[in-house]
Amino acid sequence: MEKSERMNKKQINMVTFALMLGNVMAGLDGTITNTAIPAIVSALHGIQFMGWIVAIYLLGMSVSIPIWTKIGERITNKKAFEIALILFVLGSTFEGIAPNIYFFLISRMVMGIGGGGMGSLPYIIAGYVFKNIKKRTQVLGYLTASFNGAAILGPLVGGWLIDALSWRWVFYINIPIGLLAFIICIIFYKPVTPKSLPIFDLPGAGLLVCSLIMFLMGIQLLGITANWIVALLIIISLVLAFLFFYNERKAKNPIIPLSIFKKRDLNGDFLLFATTWGAFIAVNTYLPMWAQALLGMSALVGGMTLIPNSIVEIIASQTVATIQEHLRTFTLVMIGIVTMMISTGGMFLSNLHTPLGLLTTLAAFSGIGVGFIFVALQVKVQIDAGLKDMPTATSTSYLIRILAQTIMSAIYGVIMNLSLEHGIAHRTDITMNMMNKLSDAASAKSLPQNLIPTMRAIFHSGIKEIMLVSFILLIIATALNFYFNWKKTPKKVLK
Repeated sequence: MEKSERMNKKQINMVTFALMLGNVMAGLDGTITNTAIPAIVSALHGIQFMGWIVAIYLLGMSVSIPIWTKIGERITNKKAFEIALILFVLGSTFEGIAPNIYFFLISRMVMGIGGGGMGSLPYIIAGYVFKNIKKRTQVLGYLTASFNGAAILGPLVGGWLIDALSWRWVFYINIPIGLLAFIICIIFYKPVTPKSLPIFDLPGAGLLVCSLIMFLMGIQLLGITANWIVALLIIISLVLAFLFFYNERKAKNPIIPLSIFKKRDLNGDFLLFATTWGAFIAVNTYLPMWAQALLGMSALVGGMTLIPNSIVEIIASQTVATIQEHLRTFTLVMIGIVTMMISTGGMFLSNLHTPLGLLTTLAAFSGIGVGFIFVALQVKVQIDAGLKDMPTATSTSYLIRILAQTIMSAIYGVIMNLSLEHGIAHRTDITMNMMNKLSDAASAKSLPQNLIPTMRAIFHSGIKEIMLVSFILLIIATALNFYFNWKKTPKKVLK
């Protein structure tokens, strides 16, 4: 536990502003980067690593989220948040100056590690700064609103920056925001002093990080290198995962307490989060790509396709909050799954002549689904965990959502790579370098115009396969919802 020195009203307001700036940067990155992906892979010749642009950031977040919590306990949440801000800004800076795709991905990993702290620590800090529950709830609402607002603005800002300047400014924009938040924390945030120095589970943290990195490397190299190398990496990752869970059983302060996995209903919640969030990332990543590579739209227009998705997600989450007392969790989750099926299924059935307006409308259904599922399942996680395990279960559900998006982003990238390689395998007039240029509307103008329809058809087949896999995940989610929630009697909501 921690105790903070008393701060006056001005100091508290400034710290709240700094926390909101952190959420603004995190929210911006989620949608602004998706808008920039076509330009990035075109400039850095990295279409084979397209899935990793999203996956490597999420990997950095996923491995660092549980660790940041422990770091905050050890050196204070104030210092931990400041370190997270600096890592995020450094990662952004290095991404902006990246000379090649490999340097870019390493920088993005650094940025993701910082993002893990920026995404988790503000909610913990708010708990210490705001003792009054009503005020704390209000501030948490500000944090959520700043994240969602930035996510809506991200495509507009990103598209404008790419069209007016270059994709590198998508990352440079984080530098002044991050430094401002850092300076505010230094000046106005009173030190938070730990009452004790808890034991840090360093072996557990190392095993978790190494296991996830090995697993994702194995997935990403599928179809690129020898199968035995892929198999070896995945086997090593599984061995490390086994050692991680073995270590967690004996650790005095484990990264992830294993006791929460002994509850059947809670495991069902985690599985539903994993399958639905793994499906959702497909639409958010590849809709801007569809607009730019297949329809020849600008980066600004491509980014704007995600705005309805973000808006309806906010509306849906607020709507379900008012009706969840009248409908079972099974029903709410099922509504979410069906609307997401409309989105991914509709995009799977769409062709190269489908209007952009229809594609954007179809994608918005996934926003409805995520809004419903998130609220319904997050409440259910807390109920199923019980008061004792509620904090741990809540943070674990967040970690599982990030992990699902990380793994599926890498898998979707592999699916796209294999599809592109298959499409150009027997052609001498189309190369992978040309496919790189197709992903960015500006670069595509330099390609032979007579080959563009064929190249778009090849690209389209890759996106269709990705949407099919996403739809299959939602079918699995449907089965899980029936298995875990169909006969479940509603419990009283935690007060």
